[in-house]
Amino acid sequence: MNSPFKLNRVNKFLLLTFAVNWGMAGLFILLFPEKPKALYTGMAVLYMFIPALMAIVMDKFIDKKKNLKSLAINFVPNWWYIAAWPGVIIGAFLILGVNLLWPTISFSPDLSGFVERMSSQMSGEQLGMLKAQIEVNKSVIFWQTLAQALIAGITINAIAGFGEELGWRGFLVREYKELKFWDAAMRIGFIWGIWHAPIILMGHNYPQHPVLGVGMMVIWCMLLSPLFLYIRIKTHSVLGAAIMHGTLNASAGIPLMFIAGGNDLTAGATGFTGMIALAIIIGIMVLFDLKFSKHSITNKTILDGIKQ
Repeated sequence: MNSPFKLNRVNKFLLLTFAVNWGMAGLFILLFPEKPKALYTGMAVLYMFIPALMAIVMDKFIDKKKNLKSLAINFVPNWWYIAAWPGVIIGAFLILGVNLLWPTISFSPDLSGFVERMSSQMSGEQLGMLKAQIEVNKSVIFWQTLAQALIAGITINAIAGFGEELGWRGFLVREYKELKFWDAAMRIGFIWGIWHAPIILMGHNYPQHPVLGVGMMVIWCMLLSPLFLYIRIKTHSVLGAAIMHGTLNASAGIPLMFIAGGNDLTAGATGFTGMIALAIIIGIMVLFDLKFSKHSITNKTILDGIKQ
């Protein structure tokens, strides 16, 4: 007789991932309630690699698979990597444009809003150096930020993004392959959002509203999920999603450089304005997929989309 409490593969993976991640976050806050910046950064980076580690544990040690090919770890270049990399930077400027439509947010070409935001994250000496650099040449900071976002997005940030993506767009996409595109995207997005809860409660992304921030992060991840899933399928690799993830994280500060006002619930990539921009991008994606793409995937199952 089968036990009614027998866990399927997805539930085993989620149980392992959430237990390790949430346990790690809980232990950290117990040991370091003041959240020293260097230690917190190290914990947050390690946090990102747990989904990948648990996906490998599931395949190699629990299911005894001989290789990890079914997790879509491969790299065959195609044009969709442009959307996953510099295309994300274009999205950052769309987010900036939508931010400027919000009543409490204004354009700040002198970067004064940027300086004000950075004041809580920098020492007095670092802030003084930033102000001095801005006075000499504002454009240098912009171009440096843009170049750093592109370089980090395809290197160190992509590696960190891979830590999540092997779980979300590798393991879960494979397990949800029989589901329709939107069903799978929403499930993965919800799981992904809830997974962030402990670090959001610590003040990550929404330091002014950590509790409300948990719900905001769930919504944000559910909006990002179809875009990441689309790139995962079109690049035929979890690496496409990892690069997109890394570039998104690296470029998230660009909209904040030129705005003043708002708060963590309204401004930037993860605020309401960022969500509106994501909804617009999703609309463009769907229009392209259904009207112009030779191989549409948003109206099919994941498996049918991958086969194309």
